[in-house]
Amino acid sequence: MFTVFDDTDLAVPGNFEKVYDCLRDYGLLTTKSVWPIRGSQNSKMGGATCEDPAYLAYIRELRRDGFEIGFHGATYHSSERTNIVHGLEYFRELFGGYPRTMANHANSAENIYWGDARLSGIRRQAYKLLLKRNRFYGHCEESPYFWGDLCRDRIDYVRNFITGDINTMKIYPRMPYYDPERPFVKHWFSSSEGPNVDSFIRTISEANQDRLEAEGGACIMYTHFAAGFQDTDGNLNWRFRQLIKRLASKNGWFVPVATFLDYVRQQRGENVINSRERARMERQWIKHKILTGGVS
Repeated sequence: MFTVFDDTDLAVPGNFEKVYDCLRDYGLLTTKSVWPIRGSQNSKMGGATCEDPAYLAYIRELRRDGFEIGFHGATYHSSERTNIVHGLEYFRELFGGYPRTMANHANSAENIYWGDARLSGIRRQAYKLLLKRNRFYGHCEESPYFWGDLCRDRIDYVRNFITGDINTMKIYPRMPYYDPERPFVKHWFSSSEGPNVDSFIRTISEANQDRLEAEGGACIMYTHFAAGFQDTDGNLNWRFRQLIKRLASKNGWFVPVATFLDYVRQQRGENVINSRERARMERQWIKHKILTGGVS
């Protein structure tokens, strides 16, 4: 199984569509996240929103063709609860329902269980001391950025830990799972490293594809399809196309993120992790962070 959750950062009409045309041509259905509403501030990690008619038209075309539309926050900068409600309701108006999957966006203050809140115990304290990241408040009921109840009630799957291994399920076999220490998320899922074209290509190399197939594994790639997959002339990266064509030729299952996670839950039942399992996942992610850095 292979799929992708694409963070919408930097995506504007003209710099990402060839990627989806390629995926569609080869029969790979994935998940494209959006920001529903236009922001009121500048952001270096911004991009188009669903209030851009040309962008929205293409997103609706993707949805019509079987791609899943996910949520990357209300907009490309921090949003207080009122704007988050507006964003979720506008998403429902546009697409006929609330988003089923989501991923936190960079340093947005409303990120839920992000930064040091992703970790527990001594690992959390070490993270706070070493990285001194911004604080995040989506799960803090006293904060104007709180929306944990909305996340719990309206969104099924939230992305968390990342691995450098193409076989996401081998490294995080308990996903999707519920974490009792983080009750505002119904189910967490993990993903494999690929935030830009170079890292994505490394992760889905021929050798890694063959190993994923041999292991009977499952990969959920994390990426930003607007981060170098097309050049300034609109040409799709040739190596990406080559690897996607090869991957599509295998006897794989290529469905959006929520479809795959639903299937796992139907086959295996619900997973509630305990403190030992949580510690193992946190250690795995910390090792990956040491190697790659970044905010995911």
